[in-house]
Amino acid sequence: MSSNQISLARQIDLALERLGRELKGMTAGTIVLQIREDSVGRFGIRHLPVDCGNRSPVAAGMTAEQVLELRQLAIEALRHKSGWTHGEISYDFVLKQGRVLVSVQFESNYNMANLMFRYSPKSRERREASNG
Repeated sequence: MSSNQISLARQIDLALERLGRELKGMTAGTIVLQIREDSVGRFGIRHLPVDCGNRSPVAAGMTAEQVLELRQLAIEALRHKSGWTHGEISYDFVLKQGRVLVSVQFESNYNMANLMFRYSPKSRERREASNG
């Protein structure tokens, strides 16, 4: 079964499920998914520990239940994606006072070469010149 036979929501759920072990124990980060033709391509986590210099114990990160909540929030956010098939989705997340907070950024990408290929005014000019 190819990825374009699976809904984008299900693909995102699968990607975040795959990242689950890495997400457990994190307190903040950014999940990045690259989308092409409404299919998830590359995906991963950008993570910068908030306090690298402090030697005190690091706060406990997300639990399995909080990771599941993050997955659900990510899928719910898809309702704001509309009209584009290529781009990137970024989920910035942070664990604050036991709550998972998520900010989503959608980036749509278009290829001018594809647009110009469809427009192709030179071929129309050639047809007009050969008819005239």
